Amino acid sequence: MKNELTDFLAYIASEKGLSSNTIEAYRRDITAFMEFIQPLGIASFSEVETSHFLEFLAHFKEKGYASATLCRMVIALKVLFRFLTRESHIPTNSAFYLRTPKLWQLIPEVLTYEEIEQLLKQPDAATPLGARDKAILEILYASGLRVSEVCSLDICSVDDTFVRVLGKGKKERLIPVGEEAIAAIDDYLQHHRSNYDSRRQQALFVNRSGNRIDRIAVWKMIKRYAKLAGITKNISPHTLRHSFATHLLDNGADLRVIQEMLGHANISSTDRYTHVSRSHLQEAFQKFHPRLSTLE
Repeated sequence: MKNELTDFLAYIASEKGLSSNTIEAYRRDITAFMEFIQPLGIASFSEVETSHFLEFLAHFKEKGYASATLCRMVIALKVLFRFLTRESHIPTNSAFYLRTPKLWQLIPEVLTYEEIEQLLKQPDAATPLGARDKAILEILYASGLRVSEVCSLDICSVDDTFVRVLGKGKKERLIPVGEEAIAAIDDYLQHHRSNYDSRRQQALFVNRSGNRIDRIAVWKMIKRYAKLAGITKNISPHTLRHSFATHLLDNGADLRVIQEMLGHANISSTDRYTHVSRSHLQEAFQKFHPRLSTLE
């Protein structure tokens, strides 16, 4: 991929006449994208799918990047992939359908209640990794945490009713956590987490080496269990956060309460879930209203 990037930068410098500042910005954005997809096992631009762009942008949106910066990232990737396609470095342009306006405000993918149940059933809680994975899935859905927040949890971060999270901007918040999630965490701690030196390593969720788990490991884990559950939607750790918020709203929770639990500084970030909920209402109306269901 480095060779293709070098060719692309030479192209935009010589043929497009872009300023040195713009070229450097493109280089940074594309390098950030390459570093993001590399841990996912992607070794070539030809392996990139549209979902990887969306996950990349969602990651930087969660880190608080400005809309203008995200828009520039989209443009850099679109120009790069158009160049790669034209020069026959890749067979198809996977960035073709990216739209720059409000791309990061797309209605998020949401799992149904049935899909959530199937996903949560997949880990084998009798094994150390299965018990850990079940606890991670449970708390992602039960409390709507960001994947980075789950990875940063310490053993002392969770009690019988709340989880204490240090979110964006180092802001601490307390989030209620359900009985199923607590039970899964307790099982993991009592039967499996004790295999590691808790005095040395305070991280709640650890890998095989006893080190704190990272977001890429959680991403891969969720992809694996989704496949086992027969879920065909393109999901990520953030999908469970979206599902958490949408299901709360569907069941009557106040938007301000959801905002607090998600750790959104601005209510507009939470308001997009109302669009998801409305789409569910419309779907149910079309499916079950007696005046419509009888019409063929």
